Amino acid sequence: MCGRLGRGEASNHRCATTRPAELFTIGKIDNNIENMREQPPLLAPVFRSDAQARLLAALLLDGSELSISDLADRVGLPYATAHGEVSRLLAAGILRERQIGRSRLISGNPESPLVAPLREILLVVAGPVALLSEALGSIEGVERAFIFGSFAARARGVAGSAPNDIDLMVVGSPNASAVYEACRRVEGSVGRPINPTILSAAEFDAESGFLKSVRSNPILAIVGGEL
Repeated sequence: MCGRLGRGEASNHRCATTRPAELFTIGKIDNNIENMREQPPLLAPVFRSDAQARLLAALLLDGSELSISDLADRVGLPYATAHGEVSRLLAAGILRERQIGRSRLISGNPESPLVAPLREILLVVAGPVALLSEALGSIEGVERAFIFGSFAARARGVAGSAPNDIDLMVVGSPNASAVYEACRRVEGSVGRPINPTILSAAEFDAESGFLKSVRSNPILAIVGGEL
């Protein structure tokens, strides 16, 4: 208990019993936040932490090359956490870096034999494929859905520049507003706009230069399997 304060002491003395409790509470919150970052993601415990899985998804699924600060902002992590995870992945040879002026840019290492299998795992448990599968799976009338275009190509390991957006094909007779709303919900998590194209089954089966290009290039199946 606090002892009785003498006259004039109250302004420069605090009760000793309150400070440790406050510090304990703050420390406990900080530890809980750090533990959440360090815990392996439930769907893919092969990754060291949820933070590591999110960083790898941001770099490996679309061929991005980012500074650590931009990477941290994209995946919503503190800079210190992103820096620590990037350092581990650089040491393992899974990521690579290059210096341009004062900028240190990080990307996936195409020479690592681990990058391709990691990308396949991440396609299932992280990024737009997993999120869109959940968002579109409950919409009635969606017969097939897949990502096509540059994002799908980069995710399948085809070399090229990082995509600015994600092209989504939805086949069937869903409520268009529900599809657009699902895309808006996912956009914030993947850091890119999602552009849905909605076609009926008959329209999708028709012959056109656009659909021929879609069918002949890589896709990422979301609903209904591969073409």
